[in-house]
Amino acid sequence: MQILVTGSNGQLGNEIRLLQSTYPSFEFLFTDLAELDITNEEAVDNIVSGFKPAAIINCAAYTAVDKAEQEEKIAFLINSNAVGILARAAAKHDALLVHISTDYVFDGSGFRPYIEEDPTNPVSMYAKSKHSGEQHVSSYANKALIIRTSWLYSEFGHNFVKTIMKYGREREQLNVVFDQVGTPTYARDLARVILDILENKAFVQGVEIFHFSNEGVASWYDFAKAIVEFCNIDCQINPIETRAYPLPAVRPFYSVFNKSKIKQRFKLEIPYWRDSLKECIARMLESDK
Repeated sequence: MQILVTGSNGQLGNEIRLLQSTYPSFEFLFTDLAELDITNEEAVDNIVSGFKPAAIINCAAYTAVDKAEQEEKIAFLINSNAVGILARAAAKHDALLVHISTDYVFDGSGFRPYIEEDPTNPVSMYAKSKHSGEQHVSSYANKALIIRTSWLYSEFGHNFVKTIMKYGREREQLNVVFDQVGTPTYARDLARVILDILENKAFVQGVEIFHFSNEGVASWYDFAKAIVEFCNIDCQINPIETRAYPLPAVRPFYSVFNKSKIKQRFKLEIPYWRDSLKECIARMLESDK
């Protein structure tokens, strides 16, 4: 099976790249902006018609949540317009599109884990751009997986784990919000799930939405405490309320996912968030030696 990966220099794309040797039946074409501008419809059509992938994994995204409040056009160009281009190309060339979305499509006012059918209500510009991308997939793709995930981290790119590791080593204490609750997700676990699903793509029917994160629930404060614990960093983490740390973009206060659908359909066992975090940090510390 031939698989086209966009945004392959990001967290998820790099994790898929590392896993490729464990999926010998797949032939990958990894692209990022230098190889493929996904906002250019002609360029996308040319590469899809030439490579003829059975699946396209769209890992490309504009993820600067606060900057998106000022850079609305860029956020929508990448997270919405380009997704429509990929969905049309996938439909034209009979490819399955795997598109990664976010917990931010919900406003976070819920009180129980969100299921795929719950009504969306994106609040920030980033959230609205990602929600618009989902709508384009539903409108244009013939067969697609929209996988919503949350609090993604890995050894690659910029993420919360790296930020806490950096500032935890530089400062005696850090203030982290405790009233935003969700679940951290190790990008390697998500990458593995995507590739396992592609091996069993007969279970995909039309355009479907799935929720995926690691198991368990945490606040950003809990997440930060675990990071310094696993890194053996001597830094005090102080819990604060969101209102004490104002940011341009509104974050969901509650964005825990119900993952029953993806677990039952694809017979998945999902790791607990602390176990995956410990594995990721061990890899990061090993590579620093």
